Amino acid sequence: MILEVALLQVKAGQEQQFEIDFDKASQYISSIDGYKGHTLRRCLEAKGKYILLVDWIDVDAHEINFRQSPQYLEWKAMLHHYYDPFPTVEHYETVFENSNQ
Repeated sequence: MILEVALLQVKAGQEQQFEIDFDKASQYISSIDGYKGHTLRRCLEAKGKYILLVDWIDVDAHEINFRQSPQYLEWKAMLHHYYDPFPTVEHYETVFENSNQ
């Protein structure tokens, strides 16, 4: 499994509507083959800054299954106009994990 990490900067004054639209757009990403789950977190220190964490079975699930799908076009239409600048997106693999759950 890999983790997609996207740093999102939402335009000032649009944070509340972004969160509403993000919730609605989540249906598109969650319908993709290879999707495992996602989390959106709001930064406490910087207004309008978010981090999106998406678990995928592999990079192709994100780069091909999602980004080349009709669902991505819907996602893009609903969310991309909120960002300035456009998000940085990277993929990570687990090297070490410790959990006290």
